[in-house]
Amino acid sequence: MFREEKDFRFRVSLEAQFPESYDGEADQYAWLQEWEKQLKPELMKLLFDRLRQQPGWQVYIRNRGLSPLDEIEIAMVRDFSPPPNG
Repeated sequence: MFREEKDFRFRVSLEAQFPESYDGEADQYAWLQEWEKQLKPELMKLLFDRLRQQPGWQVYIRNRGLSPLDEIEIAMVRDFSPPPNG
């Protein structure tokens, strides 16, 4: 089987800004917890729902050993092989 591949990166950079009077990690990273528990799952669901609507494509998460806190890889595969003769 011959395979062609192309990577595309969609990167989200998170940043929180605080006033000068902020005392370090006093909020226990509440802004980051909001991302992990609410925003990221909603974004992933929307993205997967949309990608799965494309005829002929298989869509799944591929784990390359990085933590899902740092990276989620979505693999899309389209198979152009002829169906096996039965």
